[in-house]
Amino acid sequence: MNDSPGWATPGSAPSDGQGAAIPRPSEPKDGSAPTGQWSPEQPPPGQWSPPSNPAGGPGARPPAPGWGGGPQHRPWGAQPPAAKPGVIPLRPLGLGEILDGSVSALRAHWRTALGFSLAVSVVVQIAVVLMQRYLLPKPTNIDPNASGTEALRQASESLRTTLFSLAPTSLFTMIATLFTASIVTVVISRSVLGRPVTLSDAWAEAHPRLLPLIGLTLLVALATALIMTIGIGPGLLMGSGGGAALAALGFLAACAVILWLQVSLALAAPALMLERQGIIAALRRSAKLVRGAWWRTFGILALTYLIVFLLSFLVSIPFSAIAVIADGVSLSEFFESGGPSFGWPFLIVTGIGEVIVSTLLYPFVAGVMALLYVDQRIRREALDLDLARAAGLPGHDTDTPRS
Repeated sequence: MNDSPGWATPGSAPSDGQGAAIPRPSEPKDGSAPTGQWSPEQPPPGQWSPPSNPAGGPGARPPAPGWGGGPQHRPWGAQPPAAKPGVIPLRPLGLGEILDGSVSALRAHWRTALGFSLAVSVVVQIAVVLMQRYLLPKPTNIDPNASGTEALRQASESLRTTLFSLAPTSLFTMIATLFTASIVTVVISRSVLGRPVTLSDAWAEAHPRLLPLIGLTLLVALATALIMTIGIGPGLLMGSGGGAALAALGFLAACAVILWLQVSLALAAPALMLERQGIIAALRRSAKLVRGAWWRTFGILALTYLIVFLLSFLVSIPFSAIAVIADGVSLSEFFESGGPSFGWPFLIVTGIGEVIVSTLLYPFVAGVMALLYVDQRIRREALDLDLARAAGLPGHDTDTPRS
């Protein structure tokens, strides 16, 4: 039984969390609007209306109990109490609530989210270690005394080898991230309503959306590569000093455009998963939700990835040190040769560190993305009212029309 909330876009009837559409009030046979209910100019009840009118009138949220019915009775700087059936209060969220909500959801459903993430991370890391040992080229030795043309040749060869080695690793990492994000997004959607979720339930809901999710990721990656090519291509074709300067300027411009694009499309994956949108529709949906809140979205994502980077760095340092010692490679040899041919001890120990990092941090990022999506819909579309109805909270009866 699918008990996930209705995440359809505004204009479509959401479900009550049990797969049934929320009923609408009956209309008079003469075609007139029901008295005291909704008029043709207002969104029908059961659909997700635009944000509520704080001054009252059509679409206004009812006053919170215990607050005197208006902001004049509210302590300065305090937010009104909100229902909290799950990991977040059903109102616009702050930065701390988004980060804490992601951690709380993973802690409450660690067997589902972290267990799945651990299994995926182990499989992917085993594949990466085997490729590093048997398939990928060995790191190029760089002579620190080389100069001129020889130094340039060695640097170019080292860069080419590094990029070739990173390509399959990045591909496996992307696949692991997508699988983890699909499961965690479903877990977040249930956690918001305080509902339990098993791995079989999450997988049954997520796996039909995996191919569109992969297509979405590849399309965004292709667009990113195309923008970068357009930015630096003309300068590289010129091949002179002026061409190098033009390529540098094009690179900076391309980075700015890519950053704007990545933030604008950051909510496409949750929209695709939870609203059952197509790829293009999900991209448009994300751009619409982020519009007018780009800097806020950028700030939350930047802080999230900064936390991920710092935690990854802190976890990687001890494992890398242990791996170098276990492999019998001195630190001076490690830095001077540009990377020795590592043995099994190094690959295994660093692989364990990567498994720990990916198991904990990839679900955290996916949870932040999903809650950021929920927050934007609460702010723009009063999604909190529909979530409260889906959770069966008192005062939010599904049969009560939205005035």
